[in-house]
Amino acid sequence: MDKVLVVGDGAREHAIAWALERSGVVVGAVAGHLNPGLVEVARRTGGRVFRQPPTDPAAVVKSAEEFSPDLVVVGPEEPLFAGVADALRERGFRVVGASRRLAVVEMRKDLARSLQWKYGVPGRLIYGVFKNVEEAYGFSKALGAVAIKPIRQAGGKGVRVVYGDVQYLELDEMYKRGAEDVLRQLSHYDDVEVAVLVEEAVRGVEFTLQALTDGETLFFFPPVQDNPHAFEYGLGPECGGMGTVSPLPFLEEGEVEEAKKAVEATVKALQTEVGERYVGVISGQMMLTARGPVVIEYYSRLGDPEALNALFLYEGDVYELFSLTADGKLHKAKPTFKDGHVVVKAAAPLGYPHRKDLAKGRVVSIDWDVIRREGCLIFFSSVEERDGLYVTLGSRALEVLAYGATPEEAYIRSERCMAAVRGGGLFYRRDIGSPEYMAAMREKAEKTRLVYRWRRAHGLDGRVLLWEPGVGLREYRL
Repeated sequence: MDKVLVVGDGAREHAIAWALERSGVVVGAVAGHLNPGLVEVARRTGGRVFRQPPTDPAAVVKSAEEFSPDLVVVGPEEPLFAGVADALRERGFRVVGASRRLAVVEMRKDLARSLQWKYGVPGRLIYGVFKNVEEAYGFSKALGAVAIKPIRQAGGKGVRVVYGDVQYLELDEMYKRGAEDVLRQLSHYDDVEVAVLVEEAVRGVEFTLQALTDGETLFFFPPVQDNPHAFEYGLGPECGGMGTVSPLPFLEEGEVEEAKKAVEATVKALQTEVGERYVGVISGQMMLTARGPVVIEYYSRLGDPEALNALFLYEGDVYELFSLTADGKLHKAKPTFKDGHVVVKAAAPLGYPHRKDLAKGRVVSIDWDVIRREGCLIFFSSVEERDGLYVTLGSRALEVLAYGATPEEAYIRSERCMAAVRGGGLFYRRDIGSPEYMAAMREKAEKTRLVYRWRRAHGLDGRVLLWEPGVGLREYRL
């Protein structure tokens, strides 16, 4: 029986292990903590969980040599940034996971934007990179509506979006505070210089387009909509993602195809720039805007929770799909997916995402009879099992996946199953996937579609004129 080693310890990795178990393989994992889901999958399949840091290439390689897998799947971004996939390949393992040099498309947001403009990748945004607050402030004023970000991927945190329709005095303060917060966020990392990315802010409907690639072929999963804000109706700080829905009936096929072309062009540009073959996952965090689909940022891995939607809806053999990716034969894969709808919701402890000290040590219980009756699945994240209960470790505790023939049915099941997850100081977003939520997304998409179609029909999408401090009038051709 073939063996697969999964690197990582979150809900995404639990979902990968669950999908591989359905393929009939032995599943092992390298995990920083004993994720109950990974432990159970390993037990059922005859595998093993190696409690080692997933970001330590030497520790992962040692675990792989002991487990002797036929394939290794690297789940999170930080192991990719640390060169775990490279170290495994150097020791002769078949790996699904981008090399460190290619994973830079996620790790360095400034380099990703530079690549887009250099190679003419569609869906690009105007941006600038600055090392001090005053320069970032001047450029922000010129753009008006801006997203202020760390140049490095920081786990979905540290992003400030400032629109130009707030009061003038507040606007100045928000620009400066946003840049200061980003510089402070980057002080936690020692692998990049401290700098701020300022780019034009756009409004519209966000969606994630995830794909496997062997460097030649891209295998796309259905689009997923993630919800990165902690609280209902998109309020609160950005975090690792509080829930997802898929498929997305409010997107049109042509818009999805346009987004796919942007991701395909990115892979080609990356391989040309770096001189390496991309073997792993490439995802585009997209937004349908008044200019059509644009790229907000890239992932070099499956999203979390977006991976749950993708792997659940895929009807084929996941081990075969990953193997075709690693072997450069992805053109043989067939894109077969279930009908129906999926809603995923994350349960997080109070204190998440900014007060990890408050989010630790909360006890969670689950009424498994309700979960089974409703046909839901639970994927564990930042918890460990102690005496039959689950204790939080500071981040999102678990994610509930509900499936239904209609969006409404999936939503109702998700709510019933979330009610079966109990614990002091847990919260989740009730709005995700609701009929009101879906109607609002549909209305927003329709309005956005009218605007970008009108702009394109009148030739207004080709260029933008911007007055920049110290530069003067500058023309951007999009």
